Amino acid sequence: MGFLSQLSIMPLLFVAMVFCQHEDYDFEDEYDPEPDEQPSLFHINPSVDYEVSHFSGPLRCAKECFCLTAFPLSMYCDHRKLKMIPAIPIHIQQLYLQYNNIEAVSSQSFANVTILREINLSHNKINSYMIDYGVFAKLGNLVQLHLQHNELEEFPFPLPNSLEQLLLGFNKISRLPANALQGLVNVTMLDLCNNNLDDSDFKGKQLSNMKNLMQINLCNNRLQNMPPDLPSSLMYLSLENNSISYIPENYFNKLPNITALRLSNNNLQEVPYKVFNLSNLVELNLGHNKLKQTFYIPRSLQHLYIEDNDIEIVNITLMCPFIDPVNTNQLTYIRMDQNKLTAPISTYAFFCFPHIRIIYYGEQKGTVSQSTQLRTPVFQRFLTPDEYEEARNEHEVEYEHEEDVVEREEDYIYLH
Repeated sequence: MGFLSQLSIMPLLFVAMVFCQHEDYDFEDEYDPEPDEQPSLFHINPSVDYEVSHFSGPLRCAKECFCLTAFPLSMYCDHRKLKMIPAIPIHIQQLYLQYNNIEAVSSQSFANVTILREINLSHNKINSYMIDYGVFAKLGNLVQLHLQHNELEEFPFPLPNSLEQLLLGFNKISRLPANALQGLVNVTMLDLCNNNLDDSDFKGKQLSNMKNLMQINLCNNRLQNMPPDLPSSLMYLSLENNSISYIPENYFNKLPNITALRLSNNNLQEVPYKVFNLSNLVELNLGHNKLKQTFYIPRSLQHLYIEDNDIEIVNITLMCPFIDPVNTNQLTYIRMDQNKLTAPISTYAFFCFPHIRIIYYGEQKGTVSQSTQLRTPVFQRFLTPDEYEEARNEHEVEYEHEEDVVEREEDYIYLH
């Protein structure tokens, strides 16, 4: 009876113990190429069914690991200096083996396990040639597979079509076979950051068949072009630290759900004027490129990062062609340090972007006096209806004389 009582309060325990078992890529922060090692914690995945199946006899635990009474389906074997995968009891659903010295994954390791839903083998020494063929494909209930921070040289094909999250970042993968992603129709998150993939690995519409894919991380690879044929379900796209120099004008036409887009540390010199005209885009990171001018800002965008480029003048008229007091621009933050600005942007920016709170100028590329003048962040309040009307009148004058926008003293906010 005591055991059943424990099971009945499991959902409450999961809510109370909000821990994290793995290092997913967080779009709220920059992708860290060398993250500090974190101690293992517990992660409760909402996609995993945590009901306890009925097994006869006591629930066992491998002697090399530990199991908690409150979490009878999980076995924790992390940070144990293990060189082999220990014996896995038949009832285990979540297996945590990160931060060990495991080099091989054999079929025998999972021979008697049929209900595994999560395996974390990150931060080990696993080589592609030491993974038995089809070892993961036999796990028909597997939802999460963590293999980041290993020594994989090839994509671990084949995989079960039950997978929803696949993390393969920080490996040495240089080849993506044509059928590697075939059948992975349930994957919502694919992390391939920090590998050796190039444009040739994404030919043949491999990604277009992943109809439920919401996030793909391809940062720190060898891409020179935007990956083709991404599924329309995609919401988060990470392409930092590649060699991309061009974005096709209609590239995002079939990606209406894009919410966060990261293209920092590439070779972009210019982008098509309205290429980011996406109704759901909230975060856009184009820092550390070679851009010389700004572009159209969609009304949904909240955070814009364009630091470390070659922008000399911020043309607000290009960013915001007209003001709509009913459907206002949502931009709240702009980071534009390490450009070539010689003066703050026009005050018209605060009429066009009434929600803006911070414009971070930092230090600019140029003389000491120029960088000092723009160092202080800008804070701005919401606009009143009268100010909207004033903005419309001012905009008509600025639109006719765009070349004078950055020359008139009254259009600047000089910070002290």
